[in-house]
This record gives sequence, structure tokens and C-alpha cells, in this order.
Amino acid sequence: MSEYITVIGIEVHLQLSTKTKAFCSCPNLFGAPPNTLTCPICLGHPGTLPVPNKKVIEYAIASALALNCTINANTRYDRKNYFYPDLPKGFQISQYNIPLAEKGFLEFYAGDDWSHPTRWGITRVHLEEDTAKIIHTDDGALLDFNRAGVPLMEIVSEPMVSSPPEAYYYLRALKATMLTLGVSTCNMEEGSLRCDTNISVGRKGEGLGTKVEIKNLNSFRAVRLALEYERDRQVEILSNGGEVVQETRLWNEKIGITEPMRGKEETADYRYFPEPDIPPIVIDKKWINEIENNMPSLPIERMNTLKVAGVGIQEATTIVERPDLYAYFDECLKYHDNKRSLVNWIIGELNAIAQKKGIDYSDIPVRPKHLAELVRTVDEGKVGASAGKEVLLKMWETGKSPDELISEMGVERISDEDTIRTIINEVVGENPEVVASILKGKDKAIGRLIGEVMRKSGGSADPGIVKKLLSEKIEKMKEVN
Repeated sequence: MSEYITVIGIEVHLQLSTKTKAFCSCPNLFGAPPNTLTCPICLGHPGTLPVPNKKVIEYAIASALALNCTINANTRYDRKNYFYPDLPKGFQISQYNIPLAEKGFLEFYAGDDWSHPTRWGITRVHLEEDTAKIIHTDDGALLDFNRAGVPLMEIVSEPMVSSPPEAYYYLRALKATMLTLGVSTCNMEEGSLRCDTNISVGRKGEGLGTKVEIKNLNSFRAVRLALEYERDRQVEILSNGGEVVQETRLWNEKIGITEPMRGKEETADYRYFPEPDIPPIVIDKKWINEIENNMPSLPIERMNTLKVAGVGIQEATTIVERPDLYAYFDECLKYHDNKRSLVNWIIGELNAIAQKKGIDYSDIPVRPKHLAELVRTVDEGKVGASAGKEVLLKMWETGKSPDELISEMGVERISDEDTIRTIINEVVGENPEVVASILKGKDKAIGRLIGEVMRKSGGSADPGIVKKLLSEKIEKMKEVN
């Protein structure tokens, strides 16, 4: 395997979350009854004219900026002649010669490697319209034209010398970027994110191998598994002196293999030409600047900030890949600036309660301000972590502030040394056998006494002070003995 290199390219189609379709005023909604969101334009009636949706172009510009692409000042739509039953016009409005943007890259952290980000090249970002949906039944095929004309943005990566796991992390980072921008729901189950992959294997020093396309990938996990299978399949063919055939293959999830679908179409098969019904689109610098000024911080920027703050890569990835989670965290930062503590509480204790109750972060009853105040109280040592968890649960149930509940529950940390000495004296008097073993040299047994002090104080005694005062008492008892 080490004598071969693997080259992977990924094409991602994203349905954009605009209110209306790409070229008409029909609502862009998922789940409506079949063929209820249509009009003469998206049904391809003769004599109708498409009108470009400005929001579609703005979403694509924002995406191109996030992917560090060069945006073409003059772009246009093309006709892609593709005669399928799911294209009512008999062609697809797409972009070919002059895409909206090209020559970019996406940086992301792959796996557990926190040392430096990986960079994948982006060939182009272009716009097109979606097709109708074909529903196969025992009696034939049905067509739902609700999806026809829904805006699609295609993001095509460079062919990268890479690996299936890295491709998996690229897709996760791309999804996080688009979710952060709010341009798409990226829901693969609803078809708002679809991807095809290309993979070739060649011997080192001999150039690229024959490219094979893989379709029917319904999850990022499926992408990874399909690429791993196809890489191994091609290596086996080459190792046995055979030749890899250029074709399109389908991923069979049930048995975990790729299967032949058809020969791969080439660009000439689509017979592109400029769309005569839509004039060229001019994108000036002012428009780009307006969009850029309203963009949020991007996932790679957020990851780097959390890295500097000492947050672990898995924790940082969890919170950055969930924009709703990050928005909650970002609001917390207004009231407490310890990023590491906040992340740990949000994806730990708070998320555990949310999952147990089956609630999304948008519906969490604990206000970010209150969580931040609780975390700050714990960080300052005024409340122990264990007591803090109990307070959080009460905050969830009552909506009260942490200050109110800490007072009501009596869980504020005890740091008064006289109070702690009184508890220590009681514990020492109640545990003569443990004390005797410590005096005989079994120093580890002091942990049992510390535990008893913490239990007797309801977990509120400051552990550091407990340990210091208890050690002092034991030393004095040793001197007496």
C-alpha cells in the first residue's frame, strides 16, 4: 500500500436556504405535499423567463469568501443539456465557463491533530438549480416538482493527495462553515447536502491514476467507508497488473462495496452554452465588502481561538461544529471570560441535561448569563464543582439565578478556617483507627479523613484548606506521640 498514492476530489451540492427558489417566487420549503410548490417557470412551460434570486448570489458570495476564493466580477449562467425526466425544461440552468468563484481553499483540523491545520484546495464555487425528485414505486416512477428550481451551490475541491479519513474531516469542516454562515441547513437526510467523490490510485512517481466517481453517499461516514473500499479495490487491481476503468460507481451501504453504475460522462456530453434568458451578472467590490462585513467568525478562526485558550481539540470541534452551541457559548463570554471552563460546562453538564430531556439548545431554559455566573462562581472557588452541578440542575428546573439558588441550597464553599477546624476535630475524634494508621506511617489514609470532612460539610468545605489544616493537625499529633 505504501508504494501507492491516493488522490481524492469531492463535489458537494448544497441547497441554499432562501425563502424562494432560484429563478421564481415559489416557496423553497422541504416536506410540502407533492407538486404544491410549483409555477410555470419552475415547471419549464414554454415562454416563461427565469429571474435570478439576489439572495442566492449573496449566499454564494459569502460562501466563496469563507472558502478564500477569487470572486469573478463578471459571471453568468449556462445551459447544461441533460435530458432526464426530473428536468422539466429538458436542460439545467447552471454555471460552467465563468463560475461565481474559483481558486480557493479550506483550512481545518483533521482528527486529533491540534498541531497545525490541514488545507484543501477549492477549484470552484458555482450556482445551479435543483431537479425534480423521482420517487420509485412498484408500479413505476413518480415525479415531485417541488424541488425543481431550488437553488443549489456546488463546491468542487481540488484533487488532493490525501486519505479517506482526511476527506471525512474536510466534509465536516465544510458543513460547519456553511452552517455558521447560515446559507444551508446541510441536512443530508433531507437532501440539502449531497456529495459525490472522485478517487484515483497510482504508483508513486508515475502520475495520477484513473479516476472513478462514487455516488449514492448519504452520510460522511459512508463517504469515508466508500473511499476506503474503493482505494483498496484499485490497489488490488493495479497490484495484479490490471487497469482501473473510468466509470461511475454506487456505494452499496448494506454490503459495504462500490458497484458499477455507468460510464462517466464528460463535459462535452452536456453541450453547455450561455443561458440566453439571463444576462451576465456583475459583482462589484462594494457588494462583496457589504457581505463580508456582515459575516460571522468562521470555524477555523473559532478553533484557533479555543486552541490558544487551552481547550482540547475534541471539545473545540464539538462546540464549533454546532453553531447553536457556539452562539450560546459566545453569549456566555459576555459574562465570564474563561473559555476553557465554559466549553467544559456547556458540552459536559449542560449538554448532558439537554440530551436526557431531549431538548435543543435553542430551547434550553438556562440563560447564558446565568450559566456564566455559575461557572465563574465555581472557578473562583466559592462553590465546589459537585455543588455547582446540583445548582445547574435547579437552575434548569426553576429558571432562578445561581446566586439565589446557592443561598437557598446553602452550598456556598466554606473557607473560614475556624469553621473547618471544628469539622476536622469532629472527624478526627470519630475515626481513631484511621488516625492511628496515619500516625504509624500510612500517610495515604489521610485521604479518608479529607473525604469525611467534605462529606460532613456537605461538599462545601474548601478542599485546599481542608488538606492544609488536617495536615497541620496530624503533624502536631505526631510530635506529641
